[in-house]
Amino acid sequence: MHQFRQQPLKGLYLVYQLISTIFVRLPLWAFLNAIRSLRPRPSWNIQRVLAVNSIRHVMNVTNETGPLVTIPDYRAIKPGEGVEGVWVSPAPELVTGELEKLAEIANVTPIRIPGYWLHKKGTNIEVAAGLQPEEKVLYNLHGGAYCRMSAHPSDITANIVKGILEHVPSIKRAFSVEYRLSSTKPFPVAHPFPTALLDALSGYNYLVNELGIPPSSIVMCGDSAGGNLAQALTRYLVENQGSNPDTKVPTPPGALILLSPWSDLSQYHEDMPGGSAFEFANSDYVGERNGGTGWAKDAFTGPHGRSIADTSPYVSPASLHPGFTISFKGFPRTFINGGGAEVLIDQIRTLRDRMVHDLGEGNGVQDGDGRVRYHEAPDGVHDYLVFPWHEPERSDTLRAIADWVEA
Repeated sequence: MHQFRQQPLKGLYLVYQLISTIFVRLPLWAFLNAIRSLRPRPSWNIQRVLAVNSIRHVMNVTNETGPLVTIPDYRAIKPGEGVEGVWVSPAPELVTGELEKLAEIANVTPIRIPGYWLHKKGTNIEVAAGLQPEEKVLYNLHGGAYCRMSAHPSDITANIVKGILEHVPSIKRAFSVEYRLSSTKPFPVAHPFPTALLDALSGYNYLVNELGIPPSSIVMCGDSAGGNLAQALTRYLVENQGSNPDTKVPTPPGALILLSPWSDLSQYHEDMPGGSAFEFANSDYVGERNGGTGWAKDAFTGPHGRSIADTSPYVSPASLHPGFTISFKGFPRTFINGGGAEVLIDQIRTLRDRMVHDLGEGNGVQDGDGRVRYHEAPDGVHDYLVFPWHEPERSDTLRAIADWVEA
């Protein structure tokens, strides 16, 4: 991992990868997948095959070099055309109970961080304005294995927010918080769990206690690791209502959307013989086989060690560790989405089953009438809503989200 992170080796390695991909890999991938039955999914066209292989290869390369470009982070608001950034104040007064103890172990505290607003096209709502009649506000937590990506509107994960704004009439704006990313050797060791949870809590406090937006009008959304974080924040809000008279923890959001949520950071699903982690390695672009997931887990768990992923409901709500128990009582109505071609689909289904068991008033599947709605795109890759080319699955899912939010 990261053996080509320093110049001049990094530059030479990238030039080699670029040339070999253009002249060798792309033609070879096209040749090997020319026959539809040989493709990872027979329904895929050759363009999707090449796109998935290319994304996987880029991720493999960055596992050796580290980031290829500098992305916006918690240290500054990055300006740009149409960028509406604000500073979010820390909320140490809301940190209590188990979260306070976990933060002490990791030696992390809440700090001031940026957040970014995105508005539906055609609206004239002022930045950070109060709630309008019949309006819902999307609170978004981006994905990226807790060590990549950004809340900035220029980030690829913002395609999810833009898609929801386009498709859901009652959601006229979205707020994304720039939580601190985890890192470990050979880079500086920084921001392990529960740093991102502290920052997500500050962002939620900003919406509820500073802007006065009722929690019932907030739709919390997270994709991939952001889905893990959205679940963790909701759990903290649910479990700490009235637990400390000196701490006024806000009530949970009115609705929760989990998109390809990273639900088990332990090895239990990954080591499952015949499971999706193995079976769908060729139809997805993420996975343990390129080493990136392991590095991200080490960076995220930090001083707690990997063992915290076995039994912590904040970290692995879908853990299969023997004796692990978890409850979703008190959670809001939830929309869960997964791709049938992604390596995480087994753990997403485990999360679905546990939430349906605790919350479901109906059957909790597609077209079910329970408090948990599940939507799975049979040939979707991980976090496919970030990719505009992933059609028709992307538009179908955004329409399903719209129907669910407006129901």
